[in-house]
Amino acid sequence: MGWNSLRLTHDFMTRQVRPGDLCIDATAGKGRDTVLLAKLTGPAGRVIALDIQPQALEATRRLAEEAGVASWVETRLLDHARIEETASPGTAACIAFNLGWLPGGDHTLHTKEESTLRALNQSLKLLRPGGVLSLCIYYGKENGYRERDAVLCWLEGLDDKQYNVLVLTFPNRKNDPPIPVFILKEPENTP
Repeated sequence: MGWNSLRLTHDFMTRQVRPGDLCIDATAGKGRDTVLLAKLTGPAGRVIALDIQPQALEATRRLAEEAGVASWVETRLLDHARIEETASPGTAACIAFNLGWLPGGDHTLHTKEESTLRALNQSLKLLRPGGVLSLCIYYGKENGYRERDAVLCWLEGLDDKQYNVLVLTFPNRKNDPPIPVFILKEPENTP
């Protein structure tokens, strides 16, 4: 597989997540991020996968069972805009988002800028010091560019003393290639 958004985000998460960590997949989709995070956290860890579509959670559960990680994966039928209900502030090592629609699903059901911005603000509070947020922005087609533009604008407003933000683009790829984004929360300063 060439370097695409999925490979980049999975490589990033693999370098950040450790056994025993708490991770959240804010948009479970087909479950690929959930399963990767569960493999990385191991049985001492915990992964919470959210989605608003029951078929996405069923696909995630099935994939987790096939991978042998289902016992430390919890699925919740919950909008990502309510992510704050999933964990205590400052406890998540990694939170993953894939914005857009469920692959192979109904393209009229997709994430929207209002709920996504709410979810992202809540996610920053859930991240522990040194925690990371992996975000892949799928845009164009039915969901257009409003969410992409709103998220990119929001990223520019993050305090650079608290967060490092990396936005990757594929300028030589056509047809609205996804945009991988990584947010790294600064670790606590030690005296």
